[in-house]
Amino acid sequence: MADVHIFWDNSNIFIPAQEVCSAKEGVLQRPHLRLQFDNMYRLASAGRMVTRATCAGSVPPELDAVWDRLEDAGVEVELFERGFESRSEQGVDQCLQVHMLRALADADKPATAVLMSGDGAGYLEGAGFHADLERMAKRGWGIEVLSWDISCNRRLRSWAQTAGVYVSLEDYYDSITFIEKGRRSAQVNLKKRQIAMPK
Repeated sequence: MADVHIFWDNSNIFIPAQEVCSAKEGVLQRPHLRLQFDNMYRLASAGRMVTRATCAGSVPPELDAVWDRLEDAGVEVELFERGFESRSEQGVDQCLQVHMLRALADADKPATAVLMSGDGAGYLEGAGFHADLERMAKRGWGIEVLSWDISCNRRLRSWAQTAGVYVSLEDYYDSITFIEKGRRSAQVNLKKRQIAMPK
């Protein structure tokens, strides 16, 4: 089975998860929703050897314990400040794209790229996650996109379903989230988790 490289955009996963929580468990639970990072990692790796995993996120929130746990599991964490005026992250997408292109340039043979994001921005300009995944696919890499249906870029999702594997996070909501001081996360069931192989 091919090794995998994981590229994880934490905000692009967490913010839509709050929307899903509001729909499934009510708006009062939304502030208490948390991602179950261990299960997210299990879902992404799907029992395979992980060559490298990079998670990009922002500070605040104060998630030092979570980031430390991810680093203990071998995930490289890169944190960025939020812009004062825009309140948006500065550099997260570019950070992950650099890691994607480095993996493509440094690998001796194609592997499988697992993108945890639904962001399709920049594609028409030849930039962004989607464009870089296409570059990887052209070099024989297996492609997997894990994203929330409600927020995944339509073009990215359609392409991933054709060129590789698209994993709807809604199908794993109960496993990859929990409610602080409330609902616990269920175990991850990988029986239906499709995987992509390099060519």
